[in-house]
Parts: sequence; structure tokens; C-alpha cells
Amino acid sequence: MIESWAFIDGTAPMSATAAVEMLRERINVGLLETWLTSSSSRMLAFISNSERAMVMLLDGEDDPGAHAVDPGASGSSKGFILANGQHDEYPDEDTLPLAAALQVIRHIMTTGAPPPHAAWSIDR
Repeated sequence: MIESWAFIDGTAPMSATAAVEMLRERINVGLLETWLTSSSSRMLAFISNSERAMVMLLDGEDDPGAHAVDPGASGSSKGFILANGQHDEYPDEDTLPLAAALQVIRHIMTTGAPPPHAAWSIDR
């Protein structure tokens, strides 16, 4: 059985596609950090600067998890604003272009695993 996912505020999207649309809406209003939790206690983080996004998948609250990477990307990007107001800058190799990041989110929510073609860095 595939796990179900909900936004940290308890909002449960009807589908992975609906969740991606909700993420787009959140970005449009300046909410750039979003966390989702699953029925099996996993967590999915999406932190964007509206052009790129960091996608992290954790097995639980204390797990360092893993994050999607963009091998070969160079440079870094600013503008990742966390919910606590902190402004972060990440190497581009540790983030994905926004469209690719949203595809990764959709795939994880649909299948429970990252897409087979996506590169990941294990942070454990």
C-alpha cells in the first residue's frame, strides 16, 4: 500500500498533482518552505527560491535523510527563505530546477520512492 501524504498543517491533498499545485500556489504567495508528512511517519521537505528547490526525504523527524541533487550543476543560488525567516543559499548541485523538483515530489507521493532517474545524496 502506498502511503498517504499531508501538508504539515494537516491539509491532505486529494492527489500528488493537487499537492504540486498547492506547492506552486504557496511559492506564488512567498511561502517557500513546505513540509509534508506521510502515513508511515516519513517527511518530505520542499524549499524553493521560486527558480530552484531543495527536495529532502527523511524517514522520520530525527533522520538526516537524503536530498535530490543536480550533478554537474555549478554555482549557487540565494533566496531560499525558511519559515523562520532565515535566508539560505545552496549550491546548485544540491537543488533542482523548479519543474524537476516538482516532478520528484509528484513521483515520491505517487510511488513512495524517488524517480529512478533522479540523483540523490544520502545524508545519513
